Amino acid sequence: MLTTQPTGSITMGGLSMDQAFVQAPEHRPAPTVAEATGIPVIDLSPLVVADNDAAGVEALAAEVGAACRDWGFFVVVGHGVPEEVVARATEAQRAFFALPAESKAAVRRSEAAPLGYYESEHTKNVRDWKEVFDLVPREPPPPAAVADVEPVFQNKWPGDLPGFREAMEQYARAMEELAFKLLELIAQSLNLRPDRLHGFFRDQTTVLRLNHYPPCPSPDLALGVGRHKDYGALTVLYQDHVGGLDVWRRSGGEWVRVRPVPNSFVINLGDIMEVWSNDMYQSSEHRVSVNPEKQRFSMPFFFNPASYTVVEPLEELVSEENPARYNAYCWGDFFGTRENSNFKKLDVDNIQNSHFSKTLVA
Repeated sequence: MLTTQPTGSITMGGLSMDQAFVQAPEHRPAPTVAEATGIPVIDLSPLVVADNDAAGVEALAAEVGAACRDWGFFVVVGHGVPEEVVARATEAQRAFFALPAESKAAVRRSEAAPLGYYESEHTKNVRDWKEVFDLVPREPPPPAAVADVEPVFQNKWPGDLPGFREAMEQYARAMEELAFKLLELIAQSLNLRPDRLHGFFRDQTTVLRLNHYPPCPSPDLALGVGRHKDYGALTVLYQDHVGGLDVWRRSGGEWVRVRPVPNSFVINLGDIMEVWSNDMYQSSEHRVSVNPEKQRFSMPFFFNPASYTVVEPLEELVSEENPARYNAYCWGDFFGTRENSNFKKLDVDNIQNSHFSKTLVA
C-alpha cells in the first residue's frame, strides 16, 4: 500500500502513480535537499581559443583531476558548443514529448530493438517517474545474421516531427567533440598522453538519451531516476532550469542538489573511468528528484567505448606498490546485462562495478 495518498493523477505513457514507482522508505527523497556547495565549475575556454595555450590546458587538466578525485562530478562552461545547437535540440526534445501517446508508441523500443521511446524504465528494480527517447549517434552496420536474443541497435525516428532527426544528429556531433576534449583532459590529469583513451572509442557504443520528467503527484515517494552510478566511461548532461539532479556527497554522507548553471553541462565519471584509473577517480552515485508542479527535461550523452573493449586498470597506473584493484571484464557483455534490467523488475540486483573488485591483501 502507498504510505501517502497521491494528490492527483498525472498520466505518463498511459499510466499513473502506483506501487511500482514507490521507493523503499530509506531511499525516498527528503522534502528539501540542500544545494551542493563546492562542485567545481570549470571554464574550458583555453581549449577553444585560437592560440595554443599549453599552460592553460595543463591548468585545466589539474582542475579536472581534482574534480574527479573529490567529486566525480563537475560543471563545464566556456565549452564551445554553440547555443543555437543546444536550443534546437531542446526544442525538438520538447516537441517529441508533446506528441500524442500513439505517436510516441509508434517508435517505442523493446528488448530486441532497444532504441526509441520508453515509459517504463526501472532503476534498481523500482520504476522511474519519467519517459525517455534513446538514440545512438553512430548507428552500427546491420549484422549479416541476428540471433534471436541479440538486440539490433537501429535508430527509430518519429515520422511527424520535421527537423527532429537533424537537430539530434547535430547535437550528438557537438557532444562527441566535447566528450573527446574531456577525455583528453582526464588522461592528462592521470599523467597519460592526451589521446591515451581514444582507441577505446573507435567503434563506440555511445547513447544519447532524451529525458522527460512530468510533474509527479507523489514526489515524496517516487524518483525520476533512482540512485545509481553511470556504468559507462563519461556522461555529458544538459539539464534545464528546473533542477532535480542530486549527487551523493561521500564526505558529508548526504544528498545535495546540483544547481543548474546557464549555458553549462554537468560532467560525471562512469564506472569504466573508475576502473581505468584503478580507483584514483571514482564514479559518484546520483539520482533525480521530481517536482509536483513543474516538468523537467534533460539530455545525457553516455560516452561509451566499443563493445569488444576489455575493461581493466590501465597498465600505466598499475605497479607492484599499486596493484590492479579490478578484474577485467568485457564491456559489451556488461552493457547488455544492464540494458536488459531497464525493461523490467528483476529477481536479483543489477550487475555492478563492485562485482569485479579484487580483494587486496595489505
